[in-house]
Amino acid sequence: MTRRIHGGWPGLGLLIGLAAAAPAAAQDVVRHPIPNSDFPIAAAVEVPANATMVHLSGAVPPLVDRAAPPDTVAAYGGDMRRQTIGTLRSIEATLSRLGLGMGDVVRMQAFLVGDPVHDGRMDFDGFMQGYREFFGTPQQPNLPVRSVVQVAGLVNPGWLVEIEVSAVRR
Repeated sequence: MTRRIHGGWPGLGLLIGLAAAAPAAAQDVVRHPIPNSDFPIAAAVEVPANATMVHLSGAVPPLVDRAAPPDTVAAYGGDMRRQTIGTLRSIEATLSRLGLGMGDVVRMQAFLVGDPVHDGRMDFDGFMQGYREFFGTPQQPNLPVRSVVQVAGLVNPGWLVEIEVSAVRR
């Protein structure tokens, strides 16, 4: 014999209560740190199925010196650190227009060009100086998974960096 509670099926209230609680827990993005490391990237990021992924196109440094020829490094900030900061500020502005922030970034790919000042090698230290202003700070501790590669070149020879990100909307 089936027993009814408040005109419904037995245990229906418990089932509804559990279902209501599930989305709150399921919405959490889980960021796994690199074991025994303070390097400011995540080893892995888990995004729940009910979250929306937002993928941004590659962003490049903004033009900062209109007097410099537009195909020169000087026109876009002059070095990797400044170009990285300019690029990340551009990404931050795009995310903001979408109702997101840098803390919502879960994945990053950075393409760095070899810098003539560094004998044609990418300036990874300069990139990291700019990156650390946006990620792994007390104000913004959420770390993305990330890849950084040196490429032969970008569309504009004045660009030293292009960055793509994916963010999650919860």
